[in-house]
Formats: sequence, structure tokens, C-alpha cells
Amino acid sequence: MPSHIRKGDVVFVRSGADKGKTGEVVSVDPQSSTCVVKGINLRTKHLKPNQMRPKGAMVKVELPIHISKVSPMADGKPTRVRFTVKADGSKVRVAAKGGKELGAVSPSRKSKKAK
Repeated sequence: MPSHIRKGDVVFVRSGADKGKTGEVVSVDPQSSTCVVKGINLRTKHLKPNQMRPKGAMVKVELPIHISKVSPMADGKPTRVRFTVKADGSKVRVAAKGGKELGAVSPSRKSKKAK
């Protein structure tokens, strides 16, 4: 089943510690149904000292968030996603509010005419 979230989408966080924030999707993992959103779900990682970092470091890391907790933005507002099939056979993601096309899921399925 295709995911309602894709890499590069701007999403709205619906629940959790970062509820109400928006950010761009950096990556999506379909196996675990998670996505990494830029600036969301930040955690501090403490790094031990080594030759490159003699004093060590504290680095902010973006951790994955479940895709059910985010909604894509269309026209500045969060929306649900519908999947529709066009006349040429291609499948696209469409915003439930306003009907704006969010992107293609699969290319046209119609075969080329034989010559």
C-alpha cells in the first residue's frame, strides 16, 4: 500500500511533544512506517572524546516519528490524502481538502500502441 507521506513533503505534526509544528520530510522508512522530519523530534546525543573531537560533543539528532502522527500540508493547512487513478492509468495523491494534487504514486499503466 502506498504511503501518504513522501520525501520532500511539508508535514504538520498532529501529536507528541512537537504537536503543531511543521517541517520537511527528510526520509521515509516503509518497513517500520516511520519518517524523519527536519527540526522535529530532536534528541541530544553525547559523543565520547576522540582524536577528531578531543573534548567530545553534544549533537542534536532528528529521530524518526511514526507516519500516522504527521499529515501533509496543502495550501498551508494539514489535510488527509486520497489516492485517485487518472484517465491515463496513473495513480496520484490528492489532498482531501481542496483536491490539490500532491504527487504521482505510479506512472501511466496504459501500454503503448503496437506499430
